[in-house]
Amino acid sequence: MTDGAIKTTRAQRLAMPLAREVVQDLAVEHGACIRPVQLRRTNLDTGDVEQVLVPCGHTLASVCPSCAERARTLRAAQCREGWHLEHEPVTDPDPATEDQRWWIQTRADAQALRDQAASAGQDIGDLDELVTELDDEITNAGMRGKVLPARPARRHRSTKRRQDAPDLPRRKVRSRTVGKTYTAPDGKTFRPSMFLTLTCPSYGRVRDDGTPADPGSYDYGRAARDALHFAALFDRFMQNLRRFLGYDVQYFAAIEPQRRLAPHIHIAMRGTVSRAELRRVLAATYHQVWWPSTSAVRFDGDERPVWDEHGCTYVDPYTGEVLPTWDQALDAIGSEDEPWHVARFGDRFDAQGVLPGSKDSARCIGYLTKYLTKQVADCHQASTDAEQAHTARFADALRFEPCSPLCANWLRYGIQPKNARPGLIPGACKGKAHTRDHLGYAGRRVLVSRKWSGKTLADHRADRKNWLLATLGVSATDPGRYTWEPVAPGDPDHMEHSRRLLHAVADRARWRAALMEARRRAAEQLEPESAIGKVA
Repeated sequence: MTDGAIKTTRAQRLAMPLAREVVQDLAVEHGACIRPVQLRRTNLDTGDVEQVLVPCGHTLASVCPSCAERARTLRAAQCREGWHLEHEPVTDPDPATEDQRWWIQTRADAQALRDQAASAGQDIGDLDELVTELDDEITNAGMRGKVLPARPARRHRSTKRRQDAPDLPRRKVRSRTVGKTYTAPDGKTFRPSMFLTLTCPSYGRVRDDGTPADPGSYDYGRAARDALHFAALFDRFMQNLRRFLGYDVQYFAAIEPQRRLAPHIHIAMRGTVSRAELRRVLAATYHQVWWPSTSAVRFDGDERPVWDEHGCTYVDPYTGEVLPTWDQALDAIGSEDEPWHVARFGDRFDAQGVLPGSKDSARCIGYLTKYLTKQVADCHQASTDAEQAHTARFADALRFEPCSPLCANWLRYGIQPKNARPGLIPGACKGKAHTRDHLGYAGRRVLVSRKWSGKTLADHRADRKNWLLATLGVSATDPGRYTWEPVAPGDPDHMEHSRRLLHAVADRARWRAALMEARRRAAEQLEPESAIGKVA
């Protein structure tokens, strides 16, 4: 021991902050990514190679708080920019160039030659290869989509409305997306928007903490199926609303669970609709799922179908009978059969009018993005025994419910899943919907219509980057001058995570200091102008 050293006990040493945790806490405080990805950037003009740390971009705060918060604020900006638009967003594509038009003409000639050869019974292998090459060239020329998209065969069922659902007047949907303008008696005009909240129906009486008053009578099966098909039900609601109102209603929606674990959706909608009209649309909205019946369990426990390597199919382990395929099971559904499930919204809903620039607008945007940094199950923590038991029963109901045509649970009911493969076990489907983190809802948490702001999320991210570069007075680099490649752990220039985290903290602190200095200079430039204005 050196002179002057203070002898400490083990308890005192354990009370000291851990250096690695302090670095991580400091990174979160500065807004730096705690899981930076190391990339190698090469300048094609000079050949210089440098190491660049890129944020991981994760959207969950439990994984990376800084990246999740940036993703949340970006969604908030997207919602704010499109909610109260006064003019139609520009979504028209650019006109085709001469080069693009030439490729399309060449593709048309090749298709005509291919079809003529097929009609004459000639070999079309070379022509198919030419068509594929031309499709790739069309994509490389800067055009999106396919000239001749593949359209798989669809099963068509009757579109006749259910007898227990009221009819809705159907209007021609115009291309207008902005809401209606109202004029007050004093001549002032305003264009309000709406904030809606839609919920699932009741599955049984619940207490204030969301747990059922009588777990034995609570309909967990229906709750699980509604959660699995909640996104499709919302899509059907928006179709009906647009047909009822007669214009292309735009929305920004976020899905989260209630305390009873059933999903509900918050919607920022451009334009307004009366509560009476909204009630009519909700009553007439439903989503039918035409899947094979699961009323009878054929294989349970350790008794399950086995995979036949020769036939590439599942068979009954006792009789050797080949189980019906997914297409065969769908063909067996008759015209008089009932759908596997019918999803509907509940009678309760909330509708609020919101004016642009008001406090309510900012509050609703914050409410829409409040839980986007959490998993579905983390929005409401189960703290009591009753809540934990309710979560366990709901997860148990989801365990054997088929989540999709590809789900392994179909084997439990004697049906082969679509695209069956070896290793499928009923009750052990790898779909996210079956996990406790998702509670039956495995889709996107944020649903945004195509014409919401006229921009994609990448466009909003680019706008934020351009603002930052303009504020700092830094010119953007030409991406064509550089090549990027990941740095593998075995490379000589690879940095371990602790060193990358230290670099990220230092870089973030330097960037924040530069941004504060740029803002200070901008404020100093505005002060003389303000003083001149006051004197004048």
